[in-house]
Amino acid sequence: MRLVLCTTILLWGSGAARAETPATTAAEAVNDRRPNVLFLLSDDQRRDTIRMHANWHIHTPNLDRLVSEGTSFTRAYCMGSLQGAVCAPSRAMLLTGRTLFRATRRTPHKLLPEAFREAGYATFGTGKWHHSKESFARSFSDGGAIFFGGMSDHDKVPIHDHDPDGTYDAAPRRGGKFSSELFAEATIDFLRRHADGDPRKPFFAYVSFTAPHDPRTPPAEFAGMYDASKLPLPPNYLPTHPFDNGEMKVRDERLAPWPRTPEIVRAHLAAYYGMISHMDAQIGRILDVLEETGERDNTIIVFTSDHGLAVGSHGLLGKQNVYEHSMGTPLIIGGPGLPRRQKTDAFAYLFDLYPTLCELTDIDVPDSVEGTSLVGILRGTEQQVRDRVFTAYKVQRAIRTERWKLIRYTHSGKTQLFDLAVDGFERNNLADEPEQQERVARLLQLLAAEQRRLGDDTPLGDDVALPPGEAGSR
Repeated sequence: MRLVLCTTILLWGSGAARAETPATTAAEAVNDRRPNVLFLLSDDQRRDTIRMHANWHIHTPNLDRLVSEGTSFTRAYCMGSLQGAVCAPSRAMLLTGRTLFRATRRTPHKLLPEAFREAGYATFGTGKWHHSKESFARSFSDGGAIFFGGMSDHDKVPIHDHDPDGTYDAAPRRGGKFSSELFAEATIDFLRRHADGDPRKPFFAYVSFTAPHDPRTPPAEFAGMYDASKLPLPPNYLPTHPFDNGEMKVRDERLAPWPRTPEIVRAHLAAYYGMISHMDAQIGRILDVLEETGERDNTIIVFTSDHGLAVGSHGLLGKQNVYEHSMGTPLIIGGPGLPRRQKTDAFAYLFDLYPTLCELTDIDVPDSVEGTSLVGILRGTEQQVRDRVFTAYKVQRAIRTERWKLIRYTHSGKTQLFDLAVDGFERNNLADEPEQQERVARLLQLLAAEQRRLGDDTPLGDDVALPPGEAGSR
């Protein structure tokens, strides 16, 4: 039986009332409470769009700050999606700590910010909330410039102010500014208000940008920042995808005609980079106020995205595929007591952030969470927490190990095999090479085993049978 995706997440219980805490000095408070969390989430951002991640063509000084002050995960992933709007299940996994085929079921889950709220944190949310209003109200004690939706024109985002009653039944208003500015200013307002309040109470601030998701219309200063004619094409640029991947007519792929000429792709890249640089500037404003309020040294900062994007790679524009550029995400984690300017190639999923942040702040991890804490990776006591990564999109399934990656297209039986040690851009398909047939068979069995473990009942084809055993239902 196939699962029907549900983007509305149900929750356990609501936060209980908290007792008042006696006043104390700010210095005493910093030494006497758990660290704050600032969670910065972008929308549709490739992991290679940060300058200090070796993309010398993009301007991201504030994300570079985070790279220099934290740990960069070079192999972080969204597990995938069963629908074209990949952001919805990706965020569901992130917020529930659960895997793709379980995060989206109509069963109760305690969300990440809800766990922090129950632990006594002041929880603040702004920006894109691709889930129910009820789940937002039960997760956050404060909020501003809240967008209950998936995508919008960036200069006409319909937003809600914080509703203490949690109903959010008033009509949304237009913010009058570009989306990234709206969300940054709401965050800045919260940080300043929090600094004037109880100094013993830590905060969890969830800042969910809608950039650089299309429509890619950065403000004028940033629209002209990049000369499209001088931007290099992706190393795996193609004018068309070499075969029908089962999703060639999805909305993202209708943003430009085929063949995707170099001029078309460069124009898309220039606008994409402009959106990212403008968002980066707004992140800089938030970081400056965090310093101004004296909270920077006691704040864990996470930066990531819900997934990546093709933008010309493999002849594609969207994220509706399982190539590295689309399922891979940037991930940076830094904070008090954590290493600086560190890089790791350990495999990580977005849903690992739930137990990671709980461990860093001494909060109990709910039994429902399936993710694995990355704290051992951050602190250097572990080199990896898994030896493979599974990703899925509709009729596409992929398994990657340290060196090899196999993709199976279940609607056609088409298979791709890439040796990532020498072909990190997935350009040379080895699946039909005679000397690779044993490897293909082994990887297909490994893929089928991961499907069974994760509760995915999609047949891979007549040449592959799921291993015996009932798919888990945890």
